[in-house]
Amino acid sequence: MTDNSTQLNSQAANETQKEIVITKDMNLGEVVFKYPEAAEVLTDYGLSCVGCFASSFDSIEQGAKVHQLSDEELNEMLARINEVVNFGE
Repeated sequence: MTDNSTQLNSQAANETQKEIVITKDMNLGEVVFKYPEAAEVLTDYGLSCVGCFASSFDSIEQGAKVHQLSDEELNEMLARINEVVNFGE
């Protein structure tokens, strides 16, 4: 029995340590609601709309395009958001 309980504890620990992946297709408002720390990164890239009504229906990519971010800037911003959400950096 000890082996099963150790295995289950190890499996549970692995599941809680899964990396969060924020993608360009995710809803802007939902991401900020679930991961408030992402708001600072978004505003650093000019997406001050994190608190406006458009964030409730725009994806991160749509918000980025409205604010004239290039694909390279969008990918850089997503990498930074994922870093902040996963590692607090």
